[in-house]
Amino acid sequence: MPLKPKTVFFDVGNTLLFPNRQVIHAPLHERKIVPSQQQLHSVERRTKKEFDALQQSGKADHGFWYLYYTHLLDDLGTLDDSLRDILVAATRNSANWGEMRPGTRESLQRIGKSYHIGVISNADGKIATLLERNNIANCFLNITDSGLVGHEKPHPAIFQAALREMKASPSESLYVGDVYSVDYLGATGTGMQAMLFDVSGAYCETGLPRVESLGELEERLHTS
Repeated sequence: MPLKPKTVFFDVGNTLLFPNRQVIHAPLHERKIVPSQQQLHSVERRTKKEFDALQQSGKADHGFWYLYYTHLLDDLGTLDDSLRDILVAATRNSANWGEMRPGTRESLQRIGKSYHIGVISNADGKIATLLERNNIANCFLNITDSGLVGHEKPHPAIFQAALREMKASPSESLYVGDVYSVDYLGATGTGMQAMLFDVSGAYCETGLPRVESLGELEERLHTS
């Protein structure tokens, strides 16, 4: 990272909070289908590579979760348009993102002692409520929600809105998110530094800055 950041912004989905699979995948479970974590990570890696390519080519006709569940259901041998649409809708509901890794609050509190920290999330206007429900909202100085701003990442307006609210310099701000074409390119396109939160390993061979946990991020920040 060229400058030691003073401000760190976080994505929420697949970075701080993860999908509640019991709720979202209930229609699959009713059919006695329970995808393994290995299957889910494999589909996530494939979807991110495809989605990033489509975004960069300007041909992203479908959203990320549409692609994700198309691939997952195809791999499971149960591709069904109506089932896919139900799964996509459930995943896009922020209330269904309630799984949090142990130690998340503690990591955020430690990072918050050395950096100004905030959130920039593509959501439905209810991300602050979700963070409150998971007892981490008060870790952040500002929460920027695309549902309230009116622009979604990677549009520069949402990053610029968060920077203004935090009175932060782009070059001294780091954004941590999980999708290259949305989070990394959106942030760097606004002049910010960026780090991929890559639990599934989708970007492990790209040479891009990445971490797989908040603990690893803490170590990187400590040595930056």
